[in-house]
Amino acid sequence: MKIHREGYTSLFMTLLFIAGLIVIINVAWPDQTQWHYAAYAIFGLLFIMILQFFRSPARKVPIDDNHIISPADGKIVAIEKTLEDEYLHEERLQLSIFMSPVNVHVNRYPLGGRVSYVKYHPGKYLVAWHPKSSTDNERATIVIKHPEYGEILVRQIAGALARRIVTYSNEGEDVKQGSEMGFIKFGSRVDVLLPVNAKVNVQLGDMVRGGESILAIIGKN
Repeated sequence: MKIHREGYTSLFMTLLFIAGLIVIINVAWPDQTQWHYAAYAIFGLLFIMILQFFRSPARKVPIDDNHIISPADGKIVAIEKTLEDEYLHEERLQLSIFMSPVNVHVNRYPLGGRVSYVKYHPGKYLVAWHPKSSTDNERATIVIKHPEYGEILVRQIAGALARRIVTYSNEGEDVKQGSEMGFIKFGSRVDVLLPVNAKVNVQLGDMVRGGESILAIIGKN
């Protein structure tokens, strides 16, 4: 299992924390008992949970300029028209993906093109499926401009558990569809705002895979 680089520090700190607890337990209660072994098992499960959160599986990206692929693993929790008033200032079709703590948390570019806008916004930590999380929570907005289909907006949104959004995007850089856009630590949400005439390829409740699932079609096929 490949571990994402964003997890190296967290995993190291977790190991130090667990090691410290084990030392304290064995110094305070040197005689091994059943509860010692129960504690060791709990520590092991904790480390495995955090380890799987930072997994970074390889994905075979179906490169196609006519397709919008999912930027994240998770569940489709919203498909609706909305007025985007941060950058595009027009009506858009919003698709929202909720990422639970058990999902892969690597974020990927849904379409290739040039990054035309990147901005981080501090904010609240409402649960990620809350309707106002898109505008009130800590978030990062990335806009990718395709030479034929115009601009697609992606928004990384922190949730109740997520406390760090990582964005690799830089304005003016060319990016490849399916390549890494960023990472959100623990439960979170990603919104994709498409042209209103995009043909949606998913339904509410569908589970999608980042870099593989086709969210919508914006071309002719």
